[in-house]
Amino acid sequence: MIGALGVVYGDIGTSPLYALRECFGGPHAVAPTQENVLGVLSLILWSLIVLVSIKYLALVMRADNQGEGGILALLSLAVPRATVRTKTLATLSVIGLFGACLLYGDGMLTPAISVLSAVEGLNVTTHIFEPYVIPITVLILFGLFSFQHHGTGGVGRVFGPITLVWFAVLGLLGIKGIIMAPEILEAVNPLFGLDFMWNNGWLAFPVLGAVFLVVTGGEALYADMGHFGIKPIRYAWFTLVLPALILNYFGQGALLFSNPDAAVNPFYLLAPSWSLYPLVILATMATVIASQALISGVFSITMQAMQLGYLPRMAVRHTSSSERGQIYLPQMNWWLMLSCMGLVIGFGSSSNLAAAYGIAVTTTMVVTTVLLYRVAQKRWDWSKRRAAFVCGSFLILELCFLGANSLKIPEGGWFPLVAGALIFVIMTTWQKGRRHVQAELETRLLPIEFFLQSLDIEKPLRVPGTAVFMSGNPHGTPLALLHNIKHNRVLHERVILLTMSTTDEPHVSAENRVTVEELREGIYRVVAHFGFMQEPLVAEIIAALHGKGLDIDPEKATFFLSQLNIMPTGKSTMQRWRKKLYSFLSRNAQPANMFFGLPANRVVELGMHLEV
Repeated sequence: MIGALGVVYGDIGTSPLYALRECFGGPHAVAPTQENVLGVLSLILWSLIVLVSIKYLALVMRADNQGEGGILALLSLAVPRATVRTKTLATLSVIGLFGACLLYGDGMLTPAISVLSAVEGLNVTTHIFEPYVIPITVLILFGLFSFQHHGTGGVGRVFGPITLVWFAVLGLLGIKGIIMAPEILEAVNPLFGLDFMWNNGWLAFPVLGAVFLVVTGGEALYADMGHFGIKPIRYAWFTLVLPALILNYFGQGALLFSNPDAAVNPFYLLAPSWSLYPLVILATMATVIASQALISGVFSITMQAMQLGYLPRMAVRHTSSSERGQIYLPQMNWWLMLSCMGLVIGFGSSSNLAAAYGIAVTTTMVVTTVLLYRVAQKRWDWSKRRAAFVCGSFLILELCFLGANSLKIPEGGWFPLVAGALIFVIMTTWQKGRRHVQAELETRLLPIEFFLQSLDIEKPLRVPGTAVFMSGNPHGTPLALLHNIKHNRVLHERVILLTMSTTDEPHVSAENRVTVEELREGIYRVVAHFGFMQEPLVAEIIAALHGKGLDIDPEKATFFLSQLNIMPTGKSTMQRWRKKLYSFLSRNAQPANMFFGLPANRVVELGMHLEV
């Protein structure tokens, strides 16, 4: 629970820094009258209960893919790749993929707005620090991303106790405020929220965009589920996080009852003056932790996207021997760091960033609800009426939030949409390019039966040793094998045709890791099965083959790979710019020998040009 607290709940736990401030002091604020304060607090309370407690904690987290969460895991449950694709399923796949891409935009914004809003607390009592707020924020972000290589588990152990203190302080500050004006507790009644919307009319609609800030981080709970499991996340929410958040929001509301001018920064003004600087330090640490939820979520989604064929190969490091979901991606880490720093410098204040924040999360939540509707029917055997009622109820609320956040698009909300669209273009280009490459290679593949027959005619020289030929197609003859015989005119005494296959499940057990078929004496077909959250390491395959009676010494075997040089000149339905983008991505992907963990001094690469 402590580890999960430090990673999963950082984002949603720092929303009190800016959420209520944006409701009553932002660009679309309403006057902090008692009726408005009660109405906004009622909306905040019931948004947390309905969207986080009921939707995510009670329902969406049931849709775990062997313990893994996130929108791509949900997509693989809703639309398995083996399913015959109808137009409806193809549309669902595109929608789900775009929802995953939007989380990248959220992953850039969360660290920027969280850390910047905390550091801005230095301006509450004095403006001496004002010129240094941006440099301090950038420096803190650099430290955060530099720490990521220690892994989610290490980060959680360090951040967990700090987050525990943070939520305790939130609760205590809230109790202090509530004691000043106990009548604030009337906001528990949902009718105050409805009255607020009715009485304020159109003016209340934009405020929903600020209210939504209290539930940002809900999607991260689901994405980070594989790091810690369901139970610790649920227990932490209901025993500590939710009570602390409600107390603090109500405490800030009570402060506005007695001092409406405190709307400029109700969180810091709720604290005693003597505690301001310690609170700024604690808030800064908490916001650094808040960033961790989205960073870890981006790592998980990127790993899933690579294994499912949406992104090129990147270096992946597992940072825990006990928790298989804890990973670190160096390239993605530094890309996120530069993006966050650019946002802080470009937008200049947390209020400006708040205008960009929310649209991506709301859209992703809507996509999650749409996919949940299909999962509820196909996986949980719910009737259409039951699934429509439950998911439709969530969808109505989320579409209201989406409409309110859409008003932010001209003020900065365009950024996460543009960032998500760029990632979507990269993913779809890579997926489409891989399909074209595989189709082109299949036209050149020699059926394995023809190859085996040719051995009886040509009878190549058999040399001692074991040769492992990596093959993307489990039925044809690897091109590297044909090239080796053509140029070297020899065949090893033992030949293994190895195909890596990624399944729709996140993990495949060691017993089901490999299937072995002896094609003829000395020639074997091996298909290795990996989940989309597992690294396809050859060392694991060799270990699994020992139990199948096929012993291989990786330091004595020779591994043959086909090195494709993609030429964007061929004729195909792909646009020329997509061909060039795919070629660029292919050239910059991690080399196959490193991705599969092959011994560097035992690899032979045979190059070939391929027009796309």
